[in-house]
Amino acid sequence: MRADAARNLAALLRTGARLLAEDPSTPLSAIAAAAGVDRTTAHRRFANREALLSAVFQAKLDAAERVLDEARLTEAPVAVALHRYVEGIVPVSRDWPVDTRRMMREDPEANRRAETQSARLDAFLRRAADEGLLRPGVPLPWVRETLNQLVSSAAHRFPETDPPQAADLVVDALLNGFGAAG
Repeated sequence: MRADAARNLAALLRTGARLLAEDPSTPLSAIAAAAGVDRTTAHRRFANREALLSAVFQAKLDAAERVLDEARLTEAPVAVALHRYVEGIVPVSRDWPVDTRRMMREDPEANRRAETQSARLDAFLRRAADEGLLRPGVPLPWVRETLNQLVSSAAHRFPETDPPQAADLVVDALLNGFGAAG
C-alpha cells in the first residue's frame, strides 16, 4: 500500500472510531470529511458505513491482541503483567472508543476473536487468584468486571492521565483496594 493510501486508511479508521462512538449513524461522507479524505476515496475503500465500522472493530481487536501478547500474561509476574496490560489497553480504549458488543452480535469471526481475548484475560485473573494476589472468595467475574470498569474509567473519564499513571492507579486499586491498611 502506498504511503498516502496507508495514511488515508489510518485517518478513516481513527476518525470513524471516534465519530461512530459518538453517533453510530454518522454517514461515511461525514467521516471522510472529518478525516480529511475525499468522499470517493472513502467509498472506494469502504462500500458503506457498516464496512468501515467492521474495519474499525477489526483494528480494535488487532490492537487489543497486541496488548495481550506484549503484557506476557502467562510468563511475567502477575503485578507486572497487569501493569503492562493496563498501560497498553488504556490507549487502545482511547484510540478505538467504539463499543464492540454490537459487532460481536453481527460478526461471528469478530465474536470468536473477542471471546479468545476475553478467555486469555480470564485465565490471567485465575492465575492471580491461584497465586494469592486476589482475596479468597471474591468471584472472578466480579474481579474481571471491576478491572474492565477501572480501565474504562482511566481511559475515558480521566483522559488527562497518562497510561503509565493510569496503570499504577488501576493495579493498586485492583490488587490493594482503597481501604486503609490496619
